[in-house]
Amino acid sequence: MNIDRVHQYTRVLSIAGSDSGGGAGIQADLKTFSALGCFGMTAITALTAQNTCGVRAIHAVPAQMLRDQIDAVLEDMGVDAVKVGMLHSPDIVRTVAQAIDRHALPHVVFDPVMVATSGARLIDDEAMAVLVGDMFPRAAVITPNLDEAGLLVGKTLLGVQDMLPAAQALLARGARAVLLKGGHLPGDEVVDLLLTGAHTPLWMKAPRIPSANTHGTGCTLSSAMAAYLALGLALPDAVQQARAFVRAALRAGASVKTGQGSGPLNHGFAPLPMNKNNSE
Repeated sequence: MNIDRVHQYTRVLSIAGSDSGGGAGIQADLKTFSALGCFGMTAITALTAQNTCGVRAIHAVPAQMLRDQIDAVLEDMGVDAVKVGMLHSPDIVRTVAQAIDRHALPHVVFDPVMVATSGARLIDDEAMAVLVGDMFPRAAVITPNLDEAGLLVGKTLLGVQDMLPAAQALLARGARAVLLKGGHLPGDEVVDLLLTGAHTPLWMKAPRIPSANTHGTGCTLSSAMAAYLALGLALPDAVQQARAFVRAALRAGASVKTGQGSGPLNHGFAPLPMNKNNSE
């Protein structure tokens, strides 16, 4: 019996590193896409050997292999939005930037992973310069935390008062929109800022959720933003819905012990059915 294939899933591609512990990177992205009713696809930039206690080793994926992954997925299946994470070298950054142009990729959410939890830098000055020049103008929004934003603007960000000037500086460096995440600041309140060139600053504040299970929070936020953009939401709405999803996943996973260190969020607290659109 033949069945007409008249629908297609909402498709989101993650271009990022693999976390063998399953809490961050590609693995967190796929769980997020699925939980929000989207079909997830991947192009892996690096393999990591890690768990809840830390990273043991990183193996870079060659640039040609990354290009092949992206082309194989997009030439066959297409995409509605893209999340970009760990880009560890100038060649990898350029490969992704070229793919964005070659495939006219829509709704690119770029999470510039540049600083480890320990505070150590993950990329050198050359890679950072290429990242700014090639990725900032191509992404619909970038999502740095305070440490990453401080590295990009050349100034340590110490408080909420530093967030708006930093976001403005990132726009001046070519970003089209900036979601500056303030979760690393001390205090009982978490403050994030969305700034675009066309709108007034959108400040978002919420009580901090007590939890030791925060591994992959940034990856989950950026991938949720990409999913909501793929589903048709405008950027401010996608950001606010993604923040709500992350907060609910944090709350749902707070009492669970996974490993000896910082555990993952509970991405599957309330999964949605796969969204289907009419096939083109």
